[in-house]
Amino acid sequence: MAYRFAPPSSSLTIGTDLLALIGHTPLVRIRRIGNLPEGVEVYAKLEGQNPGGSVKDRPVLRIVEDAERDGRLSPEKIILDSTSGNAGIAYAMIAAVKGYRATLVVPGNVSEERRGVLRAYGAELIFSDPLEGSDGAILMARRMAEEAPDRYVYLDQYNNPSNWRAHYDTTGPEILAQTHGQITHFVAGIGTSGTAIGVGRRLREAHPVIEIIAAEPDDAFHSIEGWKHLPTAIVPGIYDPSVPHRTLRVSTEEAYLLTRRVAAEEGILAGPSSGAALAAALAVAKDLTGGIVVTIFPDAGDRYLSTGVWPRAGTRPAGPARPDRRS
Repeated sequence: MAYRFAPPSSSLTIGTDLLALIGHTPLVRIRRIGNLPEGVEVYAKLEGQNPGGSVKDRPVLRIVEDAERDGRLSPEKIILDSTSGNAGIAYAMIAAVKGYRATLVVPGNVSEERRGVLRAYGAELIFSDPLEGSDGAILMARRMAEEAPDRYVYLDQYNNPSNWRAHYDTTGPEILAQTHGQITHFVAGIGTSGTAIGVGRRLREAHPVIEIIAAEPDDAFHSIEGWKHLPTAIVPGIYDPSVPHRTLRVSTEEAYLLTRRVAAEEGILAGPSSGAALAAALAVAKDLTGGIVVTIFPDAGDRYLSTGVWPRAGTRPAGPARPDRRS
């Protein structure tokens, strides 16, 4: 018997807008890694499940739409920002959906996978000195914006309050709902700091006893993509030191080891910043007598397969590659 499909009526909506899929990411329990004390559970929020593949979809959508609302962003302007990769992909994807052009300044050592994705979305890439890390990209983007203010709208994710507000309005409430309000500790890495500050503020307002822990690299010469060593870096304007109760430091080696383990033992292919976040979360969990620790896995691992995170047989993982630096 043959089946025929009736054409959709004008009143029928099929599917949804791509940007409506941002957020509502799963929270999964880490079960095999850590040898945790009885009564302690660790969960990871898998932000790689966003349509652009990372946590950056949330703040970048808010940044772009707030700029549209207040008139800074118009069709004749080009979106400009600096990025280590994930925010750039979010900008490029959202620009493609909305019909804007995007120019993105990225460190010259960004992975081949990220370069390919950015170009596939149609973004123009400007490469900064890889030895200057994300700070070098920030300084170059600032110069470009100052030299051509009529050409670009510089959205400046590091100093834009729309960044942390996106997490205050979405990520924080999702975590509260997914844990039924039982979360006791929240761990987030510091890059722009939007996740830690936005989620941290929301959780502290909901339940002041929830402890907020920031995590960052243990020194300036690190290779944890997207993270900042604040003592030696340009501190983001949106960073509020009063939100985290404390800060933990994670080495590149720990981050890479946990990234490989979480794939092999938990079945989660995540990026090295996720491995770093898990290392910090496990450090928190091991000292507890009970509680629920939640951390953020910012992206998936398929954007790092060409890097030293998963070394080939007979090779060693890439070591720390570049410093953060103040300016």
